[in-house]
Amino acid sequence: MPAILQLLDLTRTYRGGGHDLTVVQGVSLSINAGTTCAITGPSGSGKTTLLGLCAGLDRATSGSVVLDGHALERLDEDERALLRRDRVGFVFQDFQLVPTLSAVENVAVPLELRRHNGARKLAAELLQRVGLGDRLDHYPVQLSGGEQQRVGLARAFIHRPAILFADEPTGNLDSATGAAVEDLLFELNREAGTTLILVTHEAELAARCGRVIRLMNGTVVADYAPGEHRESTVHSSRGSSVYPHDGAFGPAGSGAAGGRP
Repeated sequence: MPAILQLLDLTRTYRGGGHDLTVVQGVSLSINAGTTCAITGPSGSGKTTLLGLCAGLDRATSGSVVLDGHALERLDEDERALLRRDRVGFVFQDFQLVPTLSAVENVAVPLELRRHNGARKLAAELLQRVGLGDRLDHYPVQLSGGEQQRVGLARAFIHRPAILFADEPTGNLDSATGAAVEDLLFELNREAGTTLILVTHEAELAARCGRVIRLMNGTVVADYAPGEHRESTVHSSRGSSVYPHDGAFGPAGSGAAGGRP
């Protein structure tokens, strides 16, 4: 299976206040297409910074990120934005819904940015499948946290991204709501065949992924499959379809998706 994400000696240093702060240091790894991977570690270990570098939301101080065949350091901001629009999905801890848009309008945004005909209809179908068919015209302030995150999941998957980055996707939810959102995340991901990379503090959520990468002080200290009896320490710094009209939009990154809670 080909690699969809490759990092080579990746470092991010922030300069200011008279000193340098290196948050990610010398990380090298490769993630294959269609796999699931959790990035774990204590607060301040560089997890979210690494996720942002992988997604092209931030620029590395040194090293290389190759995302879906594109070396991000060679792209300008507009080219990065186009790559994210067409090939990347995001799920955020704080949902990041547009407050002035309704649920269906929020979900339709990725398709409308691509001038996709029927974006609102597909968004409505997807919200129906995630259990929010009666919330289409509700604004984020009118939705519970769990409902907002289901809108966020629908938005992330509607264009069938090749890779999805999720930053603490259940971090703001209670345990029962978080468990339901986790189930939905993995179900949608399995049906779409999307590569999933998530940041989490939760061991149970990380264990649902096929691979766990643990960071400490900005470096990779372990890289293992949860089913293994022990972690591999890294010494160097390196059911039925849930989609409406399944198959109508081709492989990941080329169409729209749906799901249920």
